[in-house]
Amino acid sequence: MHPATVLVADDDAVARDLLADALKKEGYAVEAFASGEEVIARGREGHVDVVLTDIRMGAVDGLTVLREFKRMSPNTAVVVLTAFGSLQGAIEAIKQGAYDYLAKPFKREEITLVVKRSLDHCRLLRENARFRQELKTKSDWSPLVGSSTAMLDVYKMVARVAESRSTVLLQGESGTGKELIARAIHANGPRRDKAFVPVNCGALPDTLLESEMFGYEKGAFTGAVGTKAGLFEAANGGTLFLDEIGELGPALQVKLLRVMQDQEVRRVGGTGSVKVDVRIIAATNRDLELLVKEGKFRDDLFYRLNVVPITLPSLVDRREDIPMLVHHFFEKYRAGSSHGVHGVLPKTMALLTQYRWPGNVRELENVIERAVSLSHGPLLTPDDLPDAIRQESIDGAEGKSPQGDTANDATLTLEEVEKRHLILVLKETKGNKVKAAKILGIDRRTLYRMAERFGLDIGEEAEGAEREAGKSGDA
Repeated sequence: MHPATVLVADDDAVARDLLADALKKEGYAVEAFASGEEVIARGREGHVDVVLTDIRMGAVDGLTVLREFKRMSPNTAVVVLTAFGSLQGAIEAIKQGAYDYLAKPFKREEITLVVKRSLDHCRLLRENARFRQELKTKSDWSPLVGSSTAMLDVYKMVARVAESRSTVLLQGESGTGKELIARAIHANGPRRDKAFVPVNCGALPDTLLESEMFGYEKGAFTGAVGTKAGLFEAANGGTLFLDEIGELGPALQVKLLRVMQDQEVRRVGGTGSVKVDVRIIAATNRDLELLVKEGKFRDDLFYRLNVVPITLPSLVDRREDIPMLVHHFFEKYRAGSSHGVHGVLPKTMALLTQYRWPGNVRELENVIERAVSLSHGPLLTPDDLPDAIRQESIDGAEGKSPQGDTANDATLTLEEVEKRHLILVLKETKGNKVKAAKILGIDRRTLYRMAERFGLDIGEEAEGAEREAGKSGDA
């Protein structure tokens, strides 16, 4: 049996050679290329099993490579690699036919496992083209922020489930962004032009919630002076988002199950039924399986809801996304601020990165909004943060850092946090030093000094800037 042919395309010579060497050691026939043009030309010459392509290359980028291989060799698995992970990137790549979407840096075993799985996938599911459709419209929902491995897994699930009719159950702690994910699924699916109707199942008592969800006929109860369509009818053809589904009482659980089975609703006080075509996305911060065992939630309804489960990570489980989230919310709220805040002090970012965030992303957004509103200087300082965050930092210094995979991040030194923060800002600005300095709230000479202190090479200007800074006597 001939070894599988794997092509590697990356304009970064170091990354390209590392990938090629790792895959050659696994026994694959590996060919490496420095550009999208070269790898596409090789694809025209003959059979290729797998292509690993960087998404950002010169004139011909990774998405172009992906499209060309899907056109000329549909059975070739394409894995897209990127240093700038995002939901839109995952959707673009997977909808255009990518087998997988991985963020740099990645481990050798991760790459070899993906290549093995992609080969198995091609052998068993050659006829499956469900991820080859291009995203036809741009979504207008608020963007999700984060490029951690945990969030990339969520993005890929969103991309895969968006085009289907399947019911989705979103699970995660309060404040992790379940409604944003629900809106993302709706906005990138065939129902995008129809209504997205959110319902908070824990906000109303069951009697009121029933009439809100299913509607009512005139005279059904005191105050029902007319007929009113319910939220199921309002969402007809679109998506109904049932938030806090675990709060539903037994009677409403039965009625919801019946609607999901029959695809029709009966208004309160009515005798006839109304046909509806609604996709259900439910969300909960409770353990529904435990509620089923305790007899508080119907098992048949649980199985109806749990067709495609997606678990959202807590913020402490994707701590590396915090600087990106901070910048996102900072830019959002400083736009409407009259205080002239220009950046976030590195010490402030260190505190935000170390905090445990029991309220997750929602709490982080509230903290940044508060800090921007109350700040009196050009930079957000630790004094602009709530006492709880500053106190947690003191506790963490005494050894009370969060447990698990993020414990090492929680105990980073301030200098390590500052270095990571600087690297992130430089990546976000694509190396633009003027923009980076503006975000950080410092001048360019200070930026160069920081880079030199951390051993980062950010360009030839650094040496000259340092000499100029020395002449001026700046500290």
